[in-house]
Amino acid sequence: PGHVQLLPPQNVTLLSKDFAMILTWAPGEGSPPDVTYTVRYESQDRLDKWRKVPHCRDIPRPSCNLTCALSNLYVKVRARVKAVWGRSQSPWVKSQFKDYYSDVELAPPVLTLKVRDNSILVSASFPLPTCVENLTWKYDLNLWEAGSEDKKKYEGYFRKDTVTINTTALRGNYCFSARALYESIDLKHSEFSQPVCVLLNHKG
Repeated sequence: PGHVQLLPPQNVTLLSKDFAMILTWAPGEGSPPDVTYTVRYESQDRLDKWRKVPHCRDIPRPSCNLTCALSNLYVKVRARVKAVWGRSQSPWVKSQFKDYYSDVELAPPVLTLKVRDNSILVSASFPLPTCVENLTWKYDLNLWEAGSEDKKKYEGYFRKDTVTINTTALRGNYCFSARALYESIDLKHSEFSQPVCVLLNHKG
């Protein structure tokens, strides 16, 4: 392809979703189907130094996960993207500034239950990008009898912790649900996960 007027990507947005910082955009009007995109980012402590994002160079899809490319999760960053087609390139379009630390949005954890004779072991796993594994993620756990509004709360467990609950006195169908927590400038939490229910001490 020769030189054509390539329109820039639209709706360029840096969003934090499910523990990740993702740049999204829509193709510019009239973009050819095989157009590709290249993304860079700059951080507020080094403005005008646009860093390359190796895994988001000449990509066909309209999004780029920046989480593990960021040099500092505590500094505001913004990203920019351009369209490339043959020798034609669109102008760069910038996103707004965000920082992972205070803007991170959490996804509910996934619960795993192990039923023993007189106890149940509950653990929560989080869909985390590898580079943020070491931040202090926690979770709250709720336990209630199915159909009851009365919830027993287990709060502030660290992500790798297993909660052991004595079930000797529990009879019937019990449900568990958890939410992820993160303390940044203020305390953030995810929605509660979909309930997982088990029948305890069921005779017969």
